Amino acid sequence: MATTQHTTPVTLTLTEKAAAEVRKFMAEEKVSPETAGLRIAVLPGGCSGFRYSLNIEDKPGDDDVVIETAGVRCFVDGFSAQYLNGVTLDHKSNFQESGFAFENPNATGGCGCGSSFTV
Repeated sequence: MATTQHTTPVTLTLTEKAAAEVRKFMAEEKVSPETAGLRIAVLPGGCSGFRYSLNIEDKPGDDDVVIETAGVRCFVDGFSAQYLNGVTLDHKSNFQESGFAFENPNATGGCGCGSSFTV
């Protein structure tokens, strides 16, 4: 008897700037863009209750949702998926800040660091 895998539908978007940065990191890590991807996770902690985590990984986990956006494969686990639906990941580089920035419509609050949020 076959088992049916239930996955949470997730809409996740990387801007072209963010995708270019991820591709640069993937090249530095020397991973295959055909199988590797960006792990985007939400973890308990941070100054507002949850924090974001980004990592380059060789391949998705068995229970991951794999999303292709802007030519980059993104891996999202089931716990994180509920908090990441509708999120846009951007990359900013200016005088005041540099790095990845999350635009999360699910967040009800956040903090000044931009890497944690409340739901």
